[in-house]
Amino acid sequence: MQLVLTQSASLAWKPLVEPGIQTAGQYVKVLRMDDTGTRPVTFMIKFDAGASYPNHNHPAGEEVFVLEGSVRFGGLDLSAGDFLYTPPGGTHAVHSKTGCVMLFNVPEEVEIL
Repeated sequence: MQLVLTQSASLAWKPLVEPGIQTAGQYVKVLRMDDTGTRPVTFMIKFDAGASYPNHNHPAGEEVFVLEGSVRFGGLDLSAGDFLYTPPGGTHAVHSKTGCVMLFNVPEEVEIL
């Protein structure tokens, strides 16, 4: 594995685009790609107020740290400073009433349910 430095402040927020999934009001900054360079593993996501992501499974788990705002993961309410680890096979939908910015580590692609 090689050293990766990403200066996130210099990256522009880009609309999150996932074919077949409603991602309006969601933006991404990719911090690190997988070893093949085909998918982001570590990234930041910004949700506008009212944005949501559908119910999905995490085959290899997920780590999320809320940097700003508040967000709901399944039945859990998180706010700035909260960390959530979802174990492999864990499922949830995500919704933010007020908007938020989150840091993610997702080692394997999610499966939409």
